[in-house]
Amino acid sequence: MALNITEENFEELVLKSEKPVLLDFWAEWCGPCRMIGPIIDELHTEFEGKAVVGKVNVDEAASISSKYGIRNIPTLLFIKSGEVIDKHVGSASKEDLSEKLTNIL
Repeated sequence: MALNITEENFEELVLKSEKPVLLDFWAEWCGPCRMIGPIIDELHTEFEGKAVVGKVNVDEAASISSKYGIRNIPTLLFIKSGEVIDKHVGSASKEDLSEKLTNIL
């Protein structure tokens, strides 16, 4: 299960991470978000120890969503050293996401 990223743990788990981070911005009511959710969970397991894979609930962490200008969900951000280096809006295949994450390791 992917990490639950909240306003309380965001700085520690994302901004201060020495590993690349994949963040999935989602909401319970979002159909495409529910479809991509299992893929995010699988990536968390596959990249454990190499990257941080987490989910940000836009309804519960509005300040994080606002900081990154999240307007559509699902939005996936790839972050390294606290900086966004790639972004994907909408659903995506596990292969595409895995390749993007591997490229920033």
